[in-house]
Amino acid sequence: MTRLRTEELVLRYGSGRGAGPDVVRDVSLEVPDGQVTVLIGANGCGKSTLFAGLTRLMTPASGRVLLDDADVASEPTRDVAKKVALLPQNPLAPEGMSVAELVRQGRTPHLGLLGRGGPEDDEVVAEAMRVTGVDDLAERPVEELSGGQRQRVWLALALAQDTDILLLDEPTSFLDIGHAVELLDVVRRRNAERGTTVVMVLHDLFLAARYADHLVAMSDGKIVAQGAAAEVLTAELAKRLYGIECVVLEDPSTGRPVVLPR
Repeated sequence: MTRLRTEELVLRYGSGRGAGPDVVRDVSLEVPDGQVTVLIGANGCGKSTLFAGLTRLMTPASGRVLLDDADVASEPTRDVAKKVALLPQNPLAPEGMSVAELVRQGRTPHLGLLGRGGPEDDEVVAEAMRVTGVDDLAERPVEELSGGQRQRVWLALALAQDTDILLLDEPTSFLDIGHAVELLDVVRRRNAERGTTVVMVLHDLFLAARYADHLVAMSDGKIVAQGAAAEVLTAELAKRLYGIECVVLEDPSTGRPVVLPR
């Protein structure tokens, strides 16, 4: 049994008479513990909506999202936040907040009623800033940073939450390839060193192939393929999802698939 899973999950926007069509349709998914799972698919396929369901940003029309066999919809937010950290798309920091102040917000679920942290919290925050390479930016206002720097700061906040599960929604959006690889390398190291379960939505098939242990491919609101990346990612799947002709090779140094457009 995996810690995070869905059962016949249906998600749609709106409710009652104003509800739209089903965007995610009867999806049953088991997220492998201790692996990096990547959701892939063309724009509009439902992957970001599925992610929203996993993170309680959307309420299921039917079906369930289960965390440690409990329906997350009925679990206290603080309890969920002690287990699952979330990096959404394009988050915004309060104006004037420094990097250190923002990263420290990751400790909020672990603090007592007075909201005061101790030396252990200071150590966790310092480590999160160190591994993401933003410790030298501690006193800078977040709004003064470049896009790549800001994204690393938000990742530091998620790491400071110190959870067993990390959920990232298109963390490389608007980043150039250098900054994208830099960010995902941090995520991969966290997984390798601590066994953190990671779920990411990625729009870049090259990056998905490079970092995924487990791939979940979506089309028209349903999962059409899932499993080990080296087995699932084929030229036929890329054609089905994106309409592209490509060759999928094996990287001899890592054993991971490499996607080359024709």
